[in-house]
Amino acid sequence: MIEGIKYPAHGSRREYAMNGPGFPMRKRIRFILAVFAIPATALLTCGVAQERFPEPDWKVEREHMVKDQIEARGIVNARVLDAMRTVPRHLFVPESYRRQAYEDHPLPIGLDQTISQPYIVAIMTSLLDPEPGDKMLEIGTGSGYQSAVLSLLVDHVHTIEIIPDLADQAQEVLQKNGYDNTTVIAGDGYHGIPSEAPFDGIIVTAAPKEVPQPLIDQLKVGARLVIPVGTWYQELRVLERTPKGIESRTVFPVRFVPMTGEAQKKKK
Repeated sequence: MIEGIKYPAHGSRREYAMNGPGFPMRKRIRFILAVFAIPATALLTCGVAQERFPEPDWKVEREHMVKDQIEARGIVNARVLDAMRTVPRHLFVPESYRRQAYEDHPLPIGLDQTISQPYIVAIMTSLLDPEPGDKMLEIGTGSGYQSAVLSLLVDHVHTIEIIPDLADQAQEVLQKNGYDNTTVIAGDGYHGIPSEAPFDGIIVTAAPKEVPQPLIDQLKVGARLVIPVGTWYQELRVLERTPKGIESRTVFPVRFVPMTGEAQKKKK
């Protein structure tokens, strides 16, 4: 008798014991096939169910993201919170990752690049202290999500992406979704955009070993540069141009993809 099986009153118990004399070889084979067929069928059914599963309520997902991941960690800038509630983050990640778009972690966007977790986007934006009339510079467009968030808070966003394919993708998504006050440039962001300087704020989403001097030079008085700095160990820094010079402070340790191009040459 097999332990844990309830036998029917009308049948022989030996029919449920595979090695018993009342269980012929043909029945044993059918029993084994049935046992192994059930999980396969279940998996197929599960797959069909997933395909038919309705799309999440993205607005609700954003509300939870802001409440549980951003406000809960102390971000209080109302304009930044509203922008994070508004921008459809799921449109800036590959389709295969869309259901994870509002979760509390970064996601791959292809070409060895990532989209930062929502909290990092929110705090870096908040540290910039953007105002409606500002002109901002972003180094490292990536998917275009950070640009979209900033575009709701300032007058214009200039953003530079060193990987041409990513620049093209970001520009397409931004234009398609109405973020018309953004200009995407394919190129090396190490030197910024001297012809558009000075800027009211600069945000960098890739980590150089040292802060690029050209970016510091392109800050207005009162403007901030928010940037991750370091190689293996990285920290988020805020540099602000004051009438007396540059003031710098460290926020906390972070992990970003390295800044490539000219920034890598400077390491040598």
